Amino acid sequence: MIYLHKLLPVLVSPLFISLALLIFFILTRRRRYGIMAAAIIYIAAMPITGNNLLQYLEKDQHFQSLDTLPKADAVVVLSGMMRRIPTEDGMVMEWNDAVDRIFAGIDTMKADKAPVLILTRGILPWQKGVPEGDILADTAKQAGIPTSRIHLTDIVANTAEEAAAIKTMLAPSEPTIILITSAFHMPRARQIFEGNGFNVIPHAVDFRASDGSFSVMKFIPQASGLNQTSFAIRELIGRLWYLIRY
Repeated sequence: MIYLHKLLPVLVSPLFISLALLIFFILTRRRRYGIMAAAIIYIAAMPITGNNLLQYLEKDQHFQSLDTLPKADAVVVLSGMMRRIPTEDGMVMEWNDAVDRIFAGIDTMKADKAPVLILTRGILPWQKGVPEGDILADTAKQAGIPTSRIHLTDIVANTAEEAAAIKTMLAPSEPTIILITSAFHMPRARQIFEGNGFNVIPHAVDFRASDGSFSVMKFIPQASGLNQTSFAIRELIGRLWYLIRY
């Protein structure tokens, strides 16, 4: 299923649809396919399109100070904040845009909001190197979190597996957790964890939508705009999948 989850967003991405329409145009010589391909790629590549989609994904999330967070049974930090860089000496792990997750988890633990910090050992079947949680645990230890308070899950490949793995680690039948993940991902992650019997206190970080101020540049197609739109569509597909499942 993990392969299907990763393949489906590609098949419905603006780039793939535009390429399919372009192929139809070449084979049939029907101009409407070429016009449709150009229109889709143009609209999807405008920064305003991707940013509006991100604003929609994050619309119910707000920055929350640690003072307002109640105490819980555990602080849970989801994986997805590292990229794997192959080198001549092996695999190097580097932070990506979601790095706020681990540092928010460390700060929440230092504020004594929960007795344990749970990190997920995320890695996809086709990836090489160590699971992400192993690196995150070292980061938390270096920041002063005692080893005894850091717990790692089994190896997991997606949010559903993270929730199932963590469920087996906590004693209460309906444990209360402070869930830390990116703002765009929080609604889906919260739905999945609540579907697994958790009481979730959301603590969203890594907000990605920019302000809504007008600029001509937001209407000029850019590769970054296409990437942002495709990213948002992938998250929307994930939400639809888990809405059906849960």
